[in-house]
Amino acid sequence: MKTTVFCTGSLKEKYWKDAEAEYAKRMGRFGGWNVVELPEERLPDRPSPKEIERALEKEGEALLKRLPAQAYPIALCVEGKSFSSEELAAKIAEIPTLGKSEIALVIGSSHGLAPKVKAACALRLSVSAMTFPHQLMRVLLAEQFYRAHKINANENYHK
Repeated sequence: MKTTVFCTGSLKEKYWKDAEAEYAKRMGRFGGWNVVELPEERLPDRPSPKEIERALEKEGEALLKRLPAQAYPIALCVEGKSFSSEELAAKIAEIPTLGKSEIALVIGSSHGLAPKVKAACALRLSVSAMTFPHQLMRVLLAEQFYRAHKINANENYHK
């Protein structure tokens, strides 16, 4: 099943790009790992809550325009549901039975996602109650989705 990450912002450091590229290569046999990077709205050094809200709304509109209709959208957010690796694998295996042909992972900017983006997603996923840099999150997600596909294929890697 094709998996596409729709994210606000980009990977800047080569080591993050290299790590994600390694998992993207591995994911090739499971439908692929693609990334669509969208620009982050510029904010002042100390933005007001209203400025952050406006920026999230603009970023959210751009994200929602890009989500394919045939995709199962998953928002990454701290208040989302946590899964074990086995539970994530089961969820991924279930998605085709829901009539969806691909997965769209949605990652917001450092300020998160607009409420309307979260509402438009079929699932809110939390990787942890801890906060991680967005660059690391992309690599972590790539690894976990690769792990889930290996679990579903009954192949060694998981443990």
